[in-house]
Amino acid sequence: MTRTTRLAACAASLVMFLLSLSIGAGEFSLSRLIEDPESLHFLVASRLPRTLAALFTGAALSIAGLILQAMVRNRFVEPSTAGTSQSAALGILLMTLFFPAAPIAVKMLAASILALVGTSLFLMSAHRLPPTQPYLMPLFGIVYGGVIGATVTYIGWQTELLQFIEIWTNGEFSGVMRGRYELLWGTVGAVAIAWWTADRLTVLSLGRDVSIGLGLNYQRTLQLALVIVSVVSALTVVVVGIIPFVGLVVPNIVSRLMGDNLRGTIPWVALCGGLLVLGCDILGRLLRYPYEIPVSTVMGVVGALLFLRLMFGRPTYA
Repeated sequence: MTRTTRLAACAASLVMFLLSLSIGAGEFSLSRLIEDPESLHFLVASRLPRTLAALFTGAALSIAGLILQAMVRNRFVEPSTAGTSQSAALGILLMTLFFPAAPIAVKMLAASILALVGTSLFLMSAHRLPPTQPYLMPLFGIVYGGVIGATVTYIGWQTELLQFIEIWTNGEFSGVMRGRYELLWGTVGAVAIAWWTADRLTVLSLGRDVSIGLGLNYQRTLQLALVIVSVVSALTVVVVGIIPFVGLVVPNIVSRLMGDNLRGTIPWVALCGGLLVLGCDILGRLLRYPYEIPVSTVMGVVGALLFLRLMFGRPTYA
């Protein structure tokens, strides 16, 4: 990636950040912040939390997808196609049924545990698939995640919690305000841990035998990667819901431009993921202004188009 491209990405980040602060149904202007205390309160209580939530969610899901792809050595998987996000939703549902008064942090912990279990079962099954058929793994992941999602829907239907399930499965930021997004700061720590262990994750992507031959503690690194993916998925599902394609298309785009060295690509995967989700959120606010389209719907269309472009385009490396 050239210096010009990096400067353009930073400039685009600033522009989209300011756009996100300025766009919405409520009357608000950045130029009135100094002279209007209510505008400042509205910025701090609503617009800024929503913008940060979109950036944190996109960055975290992109990193989770990157790590998951390194774990299974397959470019076509992400948390929503490996049963991770659906397992996290199942964890929240079970906590809502049996411990409805539990704090949101406890529900997030339960979602993380279920996401960890669901992802581990996916890995145990996926490693038995023939490596010469790379498309079998995402197909298996879609079916596997669909079964877990159908289980969540069935339980919700039986217990009259379908409306709650809609919140967890359809990602959107309209309800994000100060006091309802702070858990997403935990994703910043997960991204930092991923960058700190980037060299080990890069070796992990070479496979078990090669990793052990190079002196890597394969099992411990795999466990750490599982925890990062599970916690990130649980945090995003608890706060904003499931958003598809982010962890699939962003790591592929960045790797085509910069290669597979995670030490160099993790910051750009996080930045591009945050910008992609923030851009889809802005687009969802503008398409039917003053009404909104959920970011998961917009991301589904944009992500599908990007995925098709990746499938049929010619790879280029910087």
